[in-house]
Amino acid sequence: MTHKKSFYITTTLPYVNAEPHIGFAMELVRADVIARYKKLSGQEVFFNTGTDEHGSKIFKKAQEEGIETQKFVDDHSEKFRDLIKLLNIDPEVHFIRTTDQKHIKAAQEFWKRCEKDIEKKLYKIKYCVGCELEKTDSELESGHCVLHPLLEIEEREEENYFFKLSNYQDKLLNLYKSNPNFVIPDSRYNEIKAFVERGLEDFSISRLKSKMPWGVEVPSDSEHVMYVWFDALVSYISTLDWPQNEDNFTKFWREGIPTQYAGKDNLRQQSAMWQAMLMSAGLPNSYQIIINGFINSRGQKMSKSLGNVISPNELVEKYGVDATRYLLLRHINSFEDTDVTWERLDEWYESGLANGLGNLVSRVLTMANNYGVSTIDSVHTIHYDYFKDFDIQKYMNHVWELIKKTDKKIQDEEPYKKYKTNHEIAVNIVADLCTNLYEIAHLLRYIMPKTSEVIKSSLEDLKKPENLFPRINA
Repeated sequence: MTHKKSFYITTTLPYVNAEPHIGFAMELVRADVIARYKKLSGQEVFFNTGTDEHGSKIFKKAQEEGIETQKFVDDHSEKFRDLIKLLNIDPEVHFIRTTDQKHIKAAQEFWKRCEKDIEKKLYKIKYCVGCELEKTDSELESGHCVLHPLLEIEEREEENYFFKLSNYQDKLLNLYKSNPNFVIPDSRYNEIKAFVERGLEDFSISRLKSKMPWGVEVPSDSEHVMYVWFDALVSYISTLDWPQNEDNFTKFWREGIPTQYAGKDNLRQQSAMWQAMLMSAGLPNSYQIIINGFINSRGQKMSKSLGNVISPNELVEKYGVDATRYLLLRHINSFEDTDVTWERLDEWYESGLANGLGNLVSRVLTMANNYGVSTIDSVHTIHYDYFKDFDIQKYMNHVWELIKKTDKKIQDEEPYKKYKTNHEIAVNIVADLCTNLYEIAHLLRYIMPKTSEVIKSSLEDLKKPENLFPRINA
């Protein structure tokens, strides 16, 4: 069976050991923009998100709170599912949980297909609980993980199953060479390429159930559960109902364009470990991996322990849904770290929305209504592949340049003055402004869907809408 070209996009699956935070909200909204764009461009889209619910961090957190682990993950997973409605994510998004039975069966089948590259041996490493990853001495500073400097590095020794990542150095380098855009941005592509060129070490993919029982049981060995990363990565295809639904898998993975969003702390797992695992299982590799930077606050990475975490719920409560999407998409760098504080968020909101887009909509439609503008020219939009490089911030800046130009047109041509002496010229100017505003609304449909519809509807009625973006201190 043949399929038209389809597009697959997934976020990473966040751990449910903590509340949803602004960093994941950013990733989810970015993936939503790309999914909406591809869908409106005529492609069949499979958009995936979900929650990662196994591993020692989650098991320990549930124990600390005195809650049965399954109930703990059930409760916390819902908080991430709630983001779909909160952030106006495409309601057709698929939501996979790694405790779903279909995922567990898929992970076990995937393990079986990789068995030629799996062996049991003594496990003795330095381990960061925060990353759920082994660390080499070169990755530590003063004996601590650079991403989790407050956590002690654990030294572990036990017998585990290992995946022979060392078998895949040449194959991974060939993958990167064959697709220079495999990892975006270039700096991350060069980083993972250099990592693989230095040589690869096999990595542990199981834990003793007697020490850490919360995981997917290893096939044919009930004393071991799968290491959380091996299990979680399989979610990208278990969500497609692999291996049962071969037609769906073929449509969106084999013949589609499987694309993954991830944070920079996931670079190694997504673009090396997962790709080698796919090769071992005899499955096609991902097409592209987009790596985000971190959101920091006052120069420090956001963390609960520092008390500087900003939640998506707080953002939406203060600014509204589309304004939150705007803040995440325009003012957070597409690929590098960005420093965010409540003060900066307020400034961005006021300048870009209250004094920017909101003010422009109000001025243009007030004049259109007062001057009796009856029609506006139709907008023939040209389709560009705006997001080919996934630089959403660049796209946002383009839209806001159009907003500034339209605002400048009002200042330069002064229709409010001309109306007193030449009604027809003033009406023509305002009709042109309405056309410009319609183009802006058209461009906003991926990123601020509700605002886009409100502006278009207001233009059809030529009537000023309610205050789109109220001033914070009004």
